Amino acid sequence: MSRTTSKSRSGYVCGECGWQTAKWVGRCGECQAWGSLAEAKVAPARVGRAAASPVTAPALPIGQVPIEESRSVTSGVDELDRVLGGGLVPGAVVLLAGEPGVGKSTLLLEVAAQTARTGRRALYVSGEESAAQVRLRADRCRGVHHELYLAAETDLGALLTHVQELSPDLLVVDSVQTIGAEGIDGAPGGVTQVKEVTAALVRQAKTRGMATVVVGHVTKEGSIAGPRVLEHLVDVVLHFEGERATRLRMVRAIKNRFGPVDEVGCFDLSSDGITAVTDPSGLFVSRHHEAVPGTAVTVTLQGRRPMLAEIQALVTASALERPRRTTSGLDPSRTAMIMAVLEARARVKMHTSDVFVSTVGGARVQEPAGDLATALAIASAAQGMVVPSEVVAVGEVGLAGELRRVPELKRRLAEARRIGFTFAIVPAESGGGGSTRVDGMEVFAAPDLRTALRVLDLSFTRRTR
Repeated sequence: MSRTTSKSRSGYVCGECGWQTAKWVGRCGECQAWGSLAEAKVAPARVGRAAASPVTAPALPIGQVPIEESRSVTSGVDELDRVLGGGLVPGAVVLLAGEPGVGKSTLLLEVAAQTARTGRRALYVSGEESAAQVRLRADRCRGVHHELYLAAETDLGALLTHVQELSPDLLVVDSVQTIGAEGIDGAPGGVTQVKEVTAALVRQAKTRGMATVVVGHVTKEGSIAGPRVLEHLVDVVLHFEGERATRLRMVRAIKNRFGPVDEVGCFDLSSDGITAVTDPSGLFVSRHHEAVPGTAVTVTLQGRRPMLAEIQALVTASALERPRRTTSGLDPSRTAMIMAVLEARARVKMHTSDVFVSTVGGARVQEPAGDLATALAIASAAQGMVVPSEVVAVGEVGLAGELRRVPELKRRLAEARRIGFTFAIVPAESGGGGSTRVDGMEVFAAPDLRTALRVLDLSFTRRTR
């Protein structure tokens, strides 16, 4: 028979990660957050022999375990299915996190409507909006269907009652931080409440074979709000992101027990709802009426999907003692390194100039494969020369000025060829270089940055503009 080692006592619990301590401290010892500890009752520890409990199902040889129950069912949104690995798995719990206003509710309302259109019942529970507000959005997005049920609840017990009465195939909870469990310490959204609510939803999903999607908030740093155990409880963790100034939205898988974690889904968010973008390559490439210095195109990998991105640079004479170095959509430290390599290895002088480097359409180029295009754009702007519009550049730039290979080069070049580019500059396999023709595209392998610049006739001597 189990016994308690101590009576229920008060302690302090971190509101960010759930760390507990007997005394109040200003800084959490686990996540290092300041001022996040609040007084709460700490559950007493129990020791002793654990009693045997009845099993939910008999143990079977692994070869006899049926796999039909783990077959994914399409969500009705192709780009989301791509990220999930085929669709929603019955009994799986998916956590969708993102910043406020990015379109999480609109996306999940579309998923629920598509589920209802296939004849399966969907239940959308909103803890942030009334049912009438959700209905207005459904009217605007053409998501009204008789198999789509709406409920506005903030109590866990009421939510589970709806589930018991309707037996839905899909449950959407928007959001987990607004649902509270009766008898549990803390306000809704607190560490203890979020853990209990999520655990209850996971139990219901597994017991009923009901696909469940819960919305999670993010902190100002961009991480998922609440305890880290929240990510361990669910089967799939998705991050929904996008710039407010653009309509493009992306879904990335951070954790996926049923599929890959390197896929990206693209969506277009508008006043009429959200639609999947199956071919986003052209979104980040501008079309100029005439050739303009300071532009170069590269191919990045978003997950396993190749996407073209245009990098633009502007180099102007500076009146400041310390010239400005401004970037948008690129890593500032990596861009500064590329500029240093251009000055030291390629003799492109910029120490008295302001340099501005940006991507087109709000794209983010963070991987080293965009180094070569960044260098070409900056050198082009500094020398007043033009990179031909049919040229694409892919490669990593080293501190010695050498070009290094990047993964999935063939896939990148195939995407550039599909869009219409006819000339590519890539790193040489080993030391040498030269031009080859691959499926109608001329591919020049350059061993270093100076060779790549020379190919484009970007000389290192000052030219008349």
